[in-house]
Amino acid sequence: MSLTEQLGLDIPLVAAPMAGGPSTPELVIAAAEAGGLGFLAAGYKTPQQLADQISTVRAATSTFGVNLFVPNTFHPDPDQFRSYVESLAPVATELGVELATEPRDDDDAWEAKVELLVKDPVPVVSFTFGLAPADVVGRLKTAGSLTVQTVTTLAEAHQARECGVDALAVQGSTAGGHSATVTPQEPIAQVPLPELVRTIAGEVELPIFAAGGISTPEALQEVLAAGAAAAVVGTVLLRCPEAGTSAPHRAALADSQRTETVMTRAFSGRPARALRNQFTDRYTESAPLAFPAVHHLTAPLRKAATAAGQPEYINLWAGTGFRNASAAPAAEILRHLTGH
Repeated sequence: MSLTEQLGLDIPLVAAPMAGGPSTPELVIAAAEAGGLGFLAAGYKTPQQLADQISTVRAATSTFGVNLFVPNTFHPDPDQFRSYVESLAPVATELGVELATEPRDDDDAWEAKVELLVKDPVPVVSFTFGLAPADVVGRLKTAGSLTVQTVTTLAEAHQARECGVDALAVQGSTAGGHSATVTPQEPIAQVPLPELVRTIAGEVELPIFAAGGISTPEALQEVLAAGAAAAVVGTVLLRCPEAGTSAPHRAALADSQRTETVMTRAFSGRPARALRNQFTDRYTESAPLAFPAVHHLTAPLRKAATAAGQPEYINLWAGTGFRNASAAPAAEILRHLTGH
């Protein structure tokens, strides 16, 4: 039985888990109703918030997944962190925000979220930012969940197989938002997604979800032809009514003056692809490699900028196919990608 048959999918498409707001229960439900698979993003949520969203989705569909951040903390150098805080002062003053002076680290309530998913299993659990420990993978599989590890290289794919996961989400460098790399201190390899899928499929015998910049029917067919069982799409859904994307972010995606995406760690302390703006121009080079400390540091700035409708200080996550994001309903977008 193929992966799509195992999951009961009618179309080979997955609505990506997009933490921070875009991945709503409504988007997950819409993806399922279109015949695909949607993911709740557990990142940045409390276990109770995650449990509530699972309940909402489960009331409407049994086809969905949950994505977890695997702890992979990079502690900042104290002097570098302090220097970064000082450099952000002009933006903080402009937005009327007081910045923290000491770094805050956490593991995104990893153990509590794993425990929640073991006790109240969901159909699919995926992992990003780090390799899920084999014992955790085993517990979730025993509970009845299909497990998926997000990888960005062949080496990570081999390691994921050793951890016992059921499938891989192979993410290319063109993906919007955070790179799933487990080694964010190293450069992100600029390998075309179909080539990366083909390489991994040829060496690691696990089903593959392909992710990264897929926004057209042609791009979907390319990754399927390369060996993927399904494709993961995120940016192309950011403007749909079911997404929880902020108004300034939606407007920026449709702004013809914005023509470029960049990799930056300025907002969170780990590499992520976003629309270029004043914040990425000013801070990409100086931001410390320190997730989640930098994420927590800039969170109040981003919140204030969003409330003020100021896109130049917001993390405008976007993959390279952002021009194809539309305001159509999610189901319509997904059907279009499949050629229907």
